[in-house]
Amino acid sequence: MKARDPEVLLAGPAGTGKSRACLEKLHLMALSNPGMRALICRKTATTLSSTALVTWTKFVAVEAIEAGQVWFYGGSAQEPPSYKFKNKSVVAIGGMDNASKIMSSEYDVIYVQEATELTENDWEALTTRLRNWRVSFQQLLADCNPSSPTHWLKRRCDDGKTRMLVSLHEDNPMLFTPSGTITEKGADYISKLDALTGVRYQRLRKGNWVAAEGVIYEDFQIHTHVLNRNDFGSLFTAETPTDKAGIPFEWARYWSVDFGFVHPFVLQCWAADPDGRMYLYREIYHTHRTVDQHAKTILDIVAPCIGKNIGGEECKHTGKIDTPEACEREWIEPKPTSIVADHDAEGRAVLERELEMTIQPAHKAVLEGIDAVQQRMKPEGDGRARIFLLTESVIERDPDLVEGARPSCTIEEIPGYVWDGKGKEQPAKVDDDGCDALRYAIADRDFGIRALYRSFTA
Repeated sequence: MKARDPEVLLAGPAGTGKSRACLEKLHLMALSNPGMRALICRKTATTLSSTALVTWTKFVAVEAIEAGQVWFYGGSAQEPPSYKFKNKSVVAIGGMDNASKIMSSEYDVIYVQEATELTENDWEALTTRLRNWRVSFQQLLADCNPSSPTHWLKRRCDDGKTRMLVSLHEDNPMLFTPSGTITEKGADYISKLDALTGVRYQRLRKGNWVAAEGVIYEDFQIHTHVLNRNDFGSLFTAETPTDKAGIPFEWARYWSVDFGFVHPFVLQCWAADPDGRMYLYREIYHTHRTVDQHAKTILDIVAPCIGKNIGGEECKHTGKIDTPEACEREWIEPKPTSIVADHDAEGRAVLERELEMTIQPAHKAVLEGIDAVQQRMKPEGDGRARIFLLTESVIERDPDLVEGARPSCTIEEIPGYVWDGKGKEQPAKVDDDGCDALRYAIADRDFGIRALYRSFTA
């Protein structure tokens, strides 16, 4: 609350109350400085609705909203959504995936949630918007969980450009009392963090900026291999016909599956451009659901019911007739050229029945598959890699995984995907379900018939 530095980063492990503290300061500044302009920002705007804005509306600004002192404005073509204050202060909401809206305004304070998602160019671009001067100081305020010690944000703090304040679990009154005694909720939450292993334990429990020991995909970089969906469209012309996922119809599709129930079930939808580059554009990553439930989820997206069942009657999806017959569906994107899955025969049989498509056993030679992925991560002559993962690909975040501070999509898995400590022979079998599906997809694409032959003869 007292920091007046131009750049302030609140860094610490998961669940220490970093976001709450930053939002409380932003709210206090808006109440105390009539006409102030602030921004709540993240790499992608849609992730704010389930993170920072929940804390804002349920805990931080709840009394002001109920009293009519603060109200929500849905935005327009020229102006981002915002919370408007009776004293003329404004707290805008936006993401760097649609930077034109938020970068056209000037602010007194900008709060960035999970700042390690940004690039340094994003960060420095935001600093140029701090010039509204309705407050005596202008500030870029942010929070994050620790990342690699070589991350640009950590280096910025080490160089003295950004002030880092360390946040601990003991700082969160929901987890610990003022005397330091752990609460009932704290004991439950800390036990989940204590169950983490490796680099995730060090970062999310201990709050250490550490690199994963024995990381497998050493070339993986968020700013290189993860594409914002809005930026993805720049890879082809505006006249190119695309499906509802924004993928050109002419691009071949490939699906890969890693079965699980207690561990996540993962289904990945990949597209290959004319040059053979692969793009992960949709993903199911969820626990405690059956294969047939997952099959229905994906079918409802790629081949929705057209309102009739196979018998020609109106389908139960219309709510008019409850009939056991299967839906009549119509595909709205190209069917996959191939679907590969791990060697769970029962899971494959159920998925084949539900999707009414053939599913091949995946190429299971681990080291060969990893090498294929590694080769695609390396830049080619034009400076671009041959594998990309699109933001907002996961269909639904699994709340159990989020609550347990475990990966909830493949993008979150990759930095902690490490060797098992016995040399570079096998990956550690923990939080690897998305990476397994990724490996299956690339092996299927790059090895083709060789992968199928080896799978049957293994």
